Amino acid sequence: MKICSASHTRVDSFDTIENKIVAGERMVWTVTEQDWWNIGKAIGYFFLNPLFWAALIAAVGLGYFRVKRERKHFNIRLLPGLTEWRRIVSESWLPALVLSIVVSGVGLTVDRGWLVLFMGISLVALILFYYQAMSPIYFAAIAVLAIYAMQFDASRFALYGWNPDQVDLSGPLAVTVAIIAGLLLLAEGYLVRRFAVRYSSPLLEPTNRGLQAAAFKVKRLWLLPIVFLVPGDMLSAYMPYWPQMTLGAATFSFVPSPVLIGFSQIARTTYPEILFPKIGRAIMMTGAVVTVIGIGAIWMPILGWAALLVGVICRITISIMTALKERKGVYVTSPRSAGVMIAGVLPESPGERLGLVPGECIRAVNGIHVTNEKELYDAIQVNAAHCRLQVIGRDGEVRLMQQVLYRHDHHRLGLLVVQ
Repeated sequence: MKICSASHTRVDSFDTIENKIVAGERMVWTVTEQDWWNIGKAIGYFFLNPLFWAALIAAVGLGYFRVKRERKHFNIRLLPGLTEWRRIVSESWLPALVLSIVVSGVGLTVDRGWLVLFMGISLVALILFYYQAMSPIYFAAIAVLAIYAMQFDASRFALYGWNPDQVDLSGPLAVTVAIIAGLLLLAEGYLVRRFAVRYSSPLLEPTNRGLQAAAFKVKRLWLLPIVFLVPGDMLSAYMPYWPQMTLGAATFSFVPSPVLIGFSQIARTTYPEILFPKIGRAIMMTGAVVTVIGIGAIWMPILGWAALLVGVICRITISIMTALKERKGVYVTSPRSAGVMIAGVLPESPGERLGLVPGECIRAVNGIHVTNEKELYDAIQVNAAHCRLQVIGRDGEVRLMQQVLYRHDHHRLGLLVVQ
């Protein structure tokens, strides 16, 4: 199979890796001192990528708007404004490392035009702030469709030696793109399942009865520094300064690229710690299916594009079904006449030490029944040094709790409440 008709060496590079994948042969890297220098240069180019800096700026913006919303609704913020910025890579480096090792170790080479389109589409979604559509399966599929559309008038899109006509969409690219997209879906599901619930930010919404209930919104952005492999002669002829390495008789370029994964969801009728891990598991199952079908494309390339189609349909279905479900039904955190409903708990506050969680209702403080935030605050002052609470749990059971309050503690136990 050919990916390009313009260079025989390029075809050999791609076919060598594909044959090794099919035959299960072990590939051995030959790394010289110059190669290590080239790896360092490639890492430097990663930090020059505009997508990297745009992602950092967007993460700062996420924190700013979250804090602004929390202060508007509750007069206090739940987490510091730079939380999203600080954790944009710290939470995603492990899946990024695993994906880089798999992609490089197996030899999943990609077309440079597809990679540029993939990152360009990511940048557009980032600028539009539309994180519901920032799943990598969408970027991978749209990039393929863009190349297919370009081939109808290839001369208009030729740039720096790359031409859409050079890309054989029925060749090895169908295998590599499908497998990489499936692996990225697995990474997305892992991140949503593991970390999304940590950033659930409460907000107030009007109910049908004219009251205000709390919903929980998550808007997250993860940056995965992933190393892609591009056949060396695809870049060397037009970008001779780009670092290259050798694999047997073939030459390849490491291209460290920022891959963005965005997630946005509002939980209304389900608690965040139940809903978000469930979404993450569904995304991971979709990624596993896409990866398996993509591996089957080694023998039948059309399965690669079928895998992308399955991934897109399943990912859209997950988003739509979740949104429809959360728009119907009763808010799990709505006002109660029997007490004060908790919408959020500040980290390292007395409320957190008491084990209070959103969705629980404080019925009495220091023996005094409370129905709103002012009564809650006044009752705490009755015995400010030793606070005793009567709490109705999510399951409807009543339990008694007590906590010693210190001078530096939050004067309202560090609770965000619905009233």
